[in-house]
Amino acid sequence: MTEESPSLYYSEYLELDKILGSQHPKSAGTTDEMLFIVIHQAYELWFKQIIHELDIVRHIFSQESVNDNAGEMGLAVHKLKRVVGILELLNQQMGILETMTPMDFLEFRNLLLPSSGFQSLQFRIIEAKLGLKMEQRYKVNYYKNTRPGGFNQRDYEAITAVESEATLKGLITKWAERTPFFDESLWAEYQSQYPSGSDGQKFWDDYKQIYKHSLSKNEQGRLDELEQVFYREGLGEFSVSAMRAVLFIMLYRNLPIFQLPFELLTTLIDIDELLSQWRYKHMLMARRMIGMRTGTGGTSGAGYLEGALRQHYIFKELTEVTTFLVERSKLPELPKAVQEKTSFNTN
Repeated sequence: MTEESPSLYYSEYLELDKILGSQHPKSAGTTDEMLFIVIHQAYELWFKQIIHELDIVRHIFSQESVNDNAGEMGLAVHKLKRVVGILELLNQQMGILETMTPMDFLEFRNLLLPSSGFQSLQFRIIEAKLGLKMEQRYKVNYYKNTRPGGFNQRDYEAITAVESEATLKGLITKWAERTPFFDESLWAEYQSQYPSGSDGQKFWDDYKQIYKHSLSKNEQGRLDELEQVFYREGLGEFSVSAMRAVLFIMLYRNLPIFQLPFELLTTLIDIDELLSQWRYKHMLMARRMIGMRTGTGGTSGAGYLEGALRQHYIFKELTEVTTFLVERSKLPELPKAVQEKTSFNTN
């Protein structure tokens, strides 16, 4: 007879002895430091889950081909929507921390020096994996050092290593560039509304004129922006071909094959907005708790947080695409070959 293995017990499976035994306040008495510790430990657990989800999505988009009509795209969108749900929860959790008053915080604040939330390795890794580059950060000098209040050597090296990996933003850009819907063979039967006689792609020749006629007198300068973004230079890290793909998906999002890609793009925008809300709430809380004093880690406190709020947008190119949309009723009718390519019956 084989010896039966001991039955799994709830607290052992979750290793609650380690988790619940890891709160060690530096202050004595009835301060709110326990609340402060539990809230931030909960943040870090959720950060770990976000990193797990992002790694799965990055793996999907690191492949040579991502089938927009198959399970891979659906899984990627599902994982990113989970990240959205977690970020919504973290923003709500800030309200619990704000039940602590400024005087309550002062009771133990100096005991935290020189540590601070700035040193959250996992949050910096999340930003880096999404695509926030070091040179795009506010107060870059705060990050690339190992001074007191900065990162220790191990975390510094970990962040540096992640920065050398493919970012989700970079992978999304390459995916967009592979969009196959502008092969000239698909547009042979396309009837131009504004024949130009140019060698350009007929749809985009038309779209420039459609966009031009949609602008008010005060918006005529936007036509130059359209030409720069979709005809000459692209925008940020997104090339011309990537920007065209993003705009095309948003314009024709109701086509069957574009529904998941459209959800992907809007979910990335949601993530950017929720991270912005997180930074905004953090800035307001810092002002409420410490006024204009410096942060415990030596940053400028609320001033640094306000700068990060303004500057740390990752997917701003996706948001700015809406500048160049036109009314659905004015969209060109797609030729039959393109309609077949964008249906669920594509071979």
